Amino acid sequence: MDLQGQRVVVIGGTSGIGLAVAEGAAREGAEVVVASRRQESVDAALKRLPEGSEGYPLDATDEDAVRGFFGRIDAFDHLVYTAGDSLLLKSLAETSLEQARRLLDTRLWGAYTAVKYGAGSIRPAGSVVLTTGTAGRRPLPGSSAVSALCGAMESLTRALAVELAPVRVNVVSPGVVRTELWREVAEADREALFRSSAESLPVGRVGEPADVAEAFLYLMRGGYSTGSTVVVDGGGTLV
Repeated sequence: MDLQGQRVVVIGGTSGIGLAVAEGAAREGAEVVVASRRQESVDAALKRLPEGSEGYPLDATDEDAVRGFFGRIDAFDHLVYTAGDSLLLKSLAETSLEQARRLLDTRLWGAYTAVKYGAGSIRPAGSVVLTTGTAGRRPLPGSSAVSALCGAMESLTRALAVELAPVRVNVVSPGVVRTELWREVAEADREALFRSSAESLPVGRVGEPADVAEAFLYLMRGGYSTGSTVVVDGGGTLV
């Protein structure tokens, strides 16, 4: 089974895991549409994707923009949502409500809005694949907002799988992955984190975007999976 001839929409598909998903789907013969907030990111992604791929600037927190986006593109088979700002890793005392709300606006409510306006354009036997994280299952100090988000995404996935059936809805839960989401962490601290994570993980390394993209591709292909969370963390939740 592959994605030959199918149409895949990836919101957040111009960098990191989202771009890896778009590239993987394109390699399997899918027609790919990517969207993200900045036009320059869209332009850069289209240079890496096959000719004929589509790209649009889209603020996933703007309901009117999301509604207009889905009104503009044609019917498709799979909706993937990977959009997100830098990770919010601060203690409860240091985290402002504005920061916590902004995190939820893009990652939770952005996904909710995308599914709300995109679900009606998904062809029969299609799917939605969302993104969460292992902080919901194994929270660490300083991850209260992220952990709350991750738990909400898993619950949302199960609810949507019931409501939108027969469209399948699943979610991928990455562990530590080397992406742009860590850009706000000082380089020395970031590399130290990657080294210590690699030493503790059963697989002996941190993840790369392509590792996680495989889970998204599987869930798009896998016609018997819905309401599920696929964890791709190198064994992180075990240690």
